Amino acid sequence: MSISIAIDGPAGAGKSTISRKVSAALGYIYVDTGALYRSIALTLNQQKIAPEETPKIESALHNTDIRLEFIDGEQHVFLNDRDVSGEIRTAEVSMLASKYSARPEVRAYLLSLQRKIAAEHNVIMDGRDIGTVVLPNATLKIFLTADAEDRAQRRYEEMLQRGQSADYETVLADIKKRDYDDSHRAIAPLKPAEDAILVNTTGNTLEQSVKQLSDVILQNLNKGE
Repeated sequence: MSISIAIDGPAGAGKSTISRKVSAALGYIYVDTGALYRSIALTLNQQKIAPEETPKIESALHNTDIRLEFIDGEQHVFLNDRDVSGEIRTAEVSMLASKYSARPEVRAYLLSLQRKIAAEHNVIMDGRDIGTVVLPNATLKIFLTADAEDRAQRRYEEMLQRGQSADYETVLADIKKRDYDDSHRAIAPLKPAEDAILVNTTGNTLEQSVKQLSDVILQNLNKGE
């Protein structure tokens, strides 16, 4: 029987970076569900389909193929056979993903894909509603968070490292707006699962956060043995 670890948390908490490193150390498949939603946002935006245009979204999704491939241990996202792994990592696509991910037809489209991956592999899957909606029976649920200012600083530094122009105050405002939008949406709002373990990485280096999460996972998995 496969092991599934659900990691939820707000934007900029480092879920993807931390989860990817922990997955590699444990030999698990890492599933970045945010990349799936970003890919949907990218294609719908390119087709000039607004988040409220339900019939057009449903039609577009019917003709959309998204798949994950793991190349040299790294997750790559293919949108209609095109690798968009780099293209989806912009601030614009991030904000768009928050809007489109609130649409029930988008969530339904991706739900079966996420559950299929978890059923077939030992996974660490991160997102906004993994423990509450996608994998309600996950082996272990974690809510990974950090203060908004801390998350904004990390996101700001990441953008600069990628060569993108960035302003800290703008990034902080975006983080706070994303928090509000994600936690107040009608469909699958961001919140900890009732049985989730809270992991707060405020003030940590990346290495410290990876160790903190690894320790929590291993301690709790060992309890179940």
